[in-house]
Amino acid sequence: MPLSEHEQRLFEQIERSLSEDPKFASAVRHSDPKFHARRRLVIAGVVIVLGLALVVYGTVGRNTWLGVAGFVVMLVAAALGMLAQKRAAAPAAKGQLRSVGGTATRRTRKGLGIIDRLEARWRDRGDYY
Repeated sequence: MPLSEHEQRLFEQIERSLSEDPKFASAVRHSDPKFHARRRLVIAGVVIVLGLALVVYGTVGRNTWLGVAGFVVMLVAAALGMLAQKRAAAPAAKGQLRSVGGTATRRTRKGLGIIDRLEARWRDRGDYY
């Protein structure tokens, strides 16, 4: 259901007043899970490059253990980066309310069956016609 003209003006006024407050914007940005996930991805990328440098240095210096340690560092950083990327995509699916037998329960879309997911998509489709 679309907003009335008056509600749209109020909404825009509230939005402008909130965007002008730098303290509020900073607080919202720092509580955003995507912000933290992006930071973790950047850190994981830097650690992967450092691990690659250890591998190269271990190979050139004929120090096998240093090369193996660099590879392990790269592997762990890649795993943590993939986990951060997965968590960045997850907030949209978490916390979906679903009614089961008259009671509302929290379940992720991944834990639902195919029919339940299709029904949820149908309910959430939004009538834009």
